[in-house]
Amino acid sequence: MSLLADLHNCPLFAGITDDDLALLSDIVRQRNTERGELLFSEGERAIGFFIVASGRVKVYKLSADGKERILHIVQPGGTFAEAAIFGDGNYPAYAEPLMPTRLLFFPKTEFLSLLREHGQVAINMIAGLSRYLRQFASQVEQLTFQDVPARLSGYLLTLAAKNQRSVVLPTTKSALASQLGTVSETLSRTLRKLCDEEVIAVDGRTITLLDRERLQELAESTRER
Repeated sequence: MSLLADLHNCPLFAGITDDDLALLSDIVRQRNTERGELLFSEGERAIGFFIVASGRVKVYKLSADGKERILHIVQPGGTFAEAAIFGDGNYPAYAEPLMPTRLLFFPKTEFLSLLREHGQVAINMIAGLSRYLRQFASQVEQLTFQDVPARLSGYLLTLAAKNQRSVVLPTTKSALASQLGTVSETLSRTLRKLCDEEVIAVDGRTITLLDRERLQELAESTRER
């Protein structure tokens, strides 16, 4: 896929003109990375942001005792670290590819200069940051009010298209556990329970949704007080 096509497929740049895309292509840098390569660390001074052209990247925090908490998995077309080029100018988390990944990197200084001159790009940037704000608010709500079966059910329904019967987990189960705010053992027990109840069937990373209605009920439930 060409560089212009990669940029055009990114929601952050939806609706901008071909001329603006050409300007973006002048400042972007392509980077091929390997699995496990540290892209940046929490607190490190932000020098730009990224688009995932192919592959996947996890963005995560580390607790005081070194435990990893995945904030989100960035899929192709997704962006990350764009908020860091504003504000205090530091990266708020860690980022690391989950597989060999091709990235598009936008240097902070050049990109902010482009924003000042091209309004549609700036408007799209605001929309993109608002999307992440809603995503994090949803994560806080789920961790506060929902148990693991509810969080897992909601995740599977989000992963599946409207009439899709099977989904393939984009990450390992341990990474998924971290993303859902739990541990691998609890996630495994939850998967087994849903299998025993014939709500889902699991074959490696492939999960078949046997009872979508029951999954929806679980996803909408809250933990008892």
